[in-house]
Amino acid sequence: MYKIKKYSFDRARELGVTIKPSTRKLKKIDVFKNDKKVASIGDTRYSDFPTFTIEKGKKYAEERRRLYRIRHTRNSKKVGSPGYYAFRILW
Repeated sequence: MYKIKKYSFDRARELGVTIKPSTRKLKKIDVFKNDKKVASIGDTRYSDFPTFTIEKGKKYAEERRRLYRIRHTRNSKKVGSPGYYAFRILW
């Protein structure tokens, strides 16, 4: 099971949502707004910014974040979509 990092909790708070470990297989986090589940985000088979920071260091994590954001900018524009939350909570 994925352990949610402080970074993700802080980012979720800024967005006005709460997060919990996902109940879906292969997903990291469930996102809730007003106690209603709105998305499951993050694949457990891949790392994210907070994980890279811990395991490989800040410089490496920032480069991975830059590349992720280049690849996923288009997915992150629709407010409330899983891509939107993944972009802002995990990266």
